[in-house]
Amino acid sequence: MRYQITGKQIDIGAALQTHVQDGLGSVVQKYAERPTDANVVFSKAAHEYICEATVHLSTGLTAQAKAHANEIYAAFESCCDKMEKQLRRYKRRLKDHHKDRTEPVETYGASSYILASDGQGAETDSEPESLQPMIVAEMKTDIPALTVGEAVMQMEIAGAPVLVFRSEKKGLNVVYRRDDGNIGWIEPQEQA
Repeated sequence: MRYQITGKQIDIGAALQTHVQDGLGSVVQKYAERPTDANVVFSKAAHEYICEATVHLSTGLTAQAKAHANEIYAAFESCCDKMEKQLRRYKRRLKDHHKDRTEPVETYGASSYILASDGQGAETDSEPESLQPMIVAEMKTDIPALTVGEAVMQMEIAGAPVLVFRSEKKGLNVVYRRDDGNIGWIEPQEQA
């Protein structure tokens, strides 16, 4: 498994990198059969250290965990515990969904944009000067080819509010978490 261990405006020593590789490696190997890479980012906010970990599996699924503590090692341990809990919870589902899949999930390239907020909010009725939003960031992203069950599982593992995926039957689909706690699914209708 490939590791990318970085720090945002803090130095990450060799001892911490070794600790992260050993700890996260044992957790991921225990619950996920084919991990491909892990990205761990440490940062500091006021007096707390924050650890964010993302593990990509060869099946196309992504598991994410985030934790914070007063010490950097404690933040990692808490993050690692959360990752272990997620992978343990979904181990049976991961095996059930992917037991018939012989190849990794196919992905399609796409662009992802972050649009700047105008800061006005919904309470003003004034027209903006331009209807073109300012793009703050443009990134490449992958759209996986999944079944609906796999997409819901991926969304839950990642802790994301929405997931766009390519259905094996009907093109692009969307699953999202509704305000009532249920999962919504948007599926395009076939053109007659």
